[in-house]
Amino acid sequence: MSLSVRVHNLLGEVVKKRSSDLHLSVGNSPIMRIDGCLVRISNVGVIDDGDMETVLTDILSEKQRESFLEKKEIDFGFSFRRGDIEARFRGNCFYELGNPAMALRLIPTDIRTLDQLLLPQALVSLCEQKRGLMLVTGPTGHGKSTTLAACIQHINLTRKEHIITIEDPVEYLYRSENSVVHQREVGSDTGSFAEALKRALRQDPDVILIGEMRDLETIGAAITAAETGHLVFATLHTRDASQSIDRIIDVFPPHQQQQIRLQLASSLIGICSQQLIPMPGGGRVVATELLRVNPAVRNCIREGKTGQIKTIMQTGSEVGMHSMEQDLSRLVLKGMLTFEQAGTYAYDRKDFERLVFEADDLG
Repeated sequence: MSLSVRVHNLLGEVVKKRSSDLHLSVGNSPIMRIDGCLVRISNVGVIDDGDMETVLTDILSEKQRESFLEKKEIDFGFSFRRGDIEARFRGNCFYELGNPAMALRLIPTDIRTLDQLLLPQALVSLCEQKRGLMLVTGPTGHGKSTTLAACIQHINLTRKEHIITIEDPVEYLYRSENSVVHQREVGSDTGSFAEALKRALRQDPDVILIGEMRDLETIGAAITAAETGHLVFATLHTRDASQSIDRIIDVFPPHQQQQIRLQLASSLIGICSQQLIPMPGGGRVVATELLRVNPAVRNCIREGKTGQIKTIMQTGSEVGMHSMEQDLSRLVLKGMLTFEQAGTYAYDRKDFERLVFEADDLG
């Protein structure tokens, strides 16, 4: 059986087993990531260079293959259908030790709701804002795209808006419901995030999704879009709210940073930072840190005192704010995570321990 056929079988297994990723590289057996752990698929055999060339021919278009050979790496997306299985994958091809390799991520066909994802209820009210910048942050592979998709779908189902997404590649596919959704893919539909975002402002949008804010131009355009009356969603590969704000400001040259602080203070409405954590009985649960921007937070941003934002989150439970340590302690007290397991994901281990011990004493 050719690897081409075997890969299609493997993609079907990825969907059935709810694996998040499939890794293919020369000299190795295929590897799946299930509940955050890598699992080697030994009964498929070892992949050779001829196998990889066959897979690249099957999955990539001719234009994508030419781009891959020239640039040595490429991001792409594709839909997969096999019998009654239908799914979408996001992929990246790259070279390692002179050979092509591939990482494929499963993008579920069904867009789950904020409630189904066990995300904070306060996210709903942030999705109902008419304007501003909302960030979803966290490490790669911890569900940022899934959270953004739930936010966009909430708007799509409940409001009459024009939604434009700018992605690289397009991941979740939306069907226009109450809203009209147009999805643009960097590389095939537009040249870059920054260019698409600049043009989007002339396309009568109400809501804009930016797959990732990667550079100064894109970040600046996103802030401008939020300032000019649009609701903008975007992701950053940052750990927490304070680091996200600092990252945005630090991208700009020193002489622009005070102006960016003022713009960000007026346009930012919230930051949801998240981690997906394996549960003892299998599966993963999301732990979040949620910042809702109020006058105190705006003042911290303007004055460059982002270190004080965590205290505001810790005391802002009446409006749905919480720190990562508060959410981890909640998951431990509910029995969804063990104390030791949750502690390894805490940003501040001592603060996490204090919260759990205080809750135990009260209990």
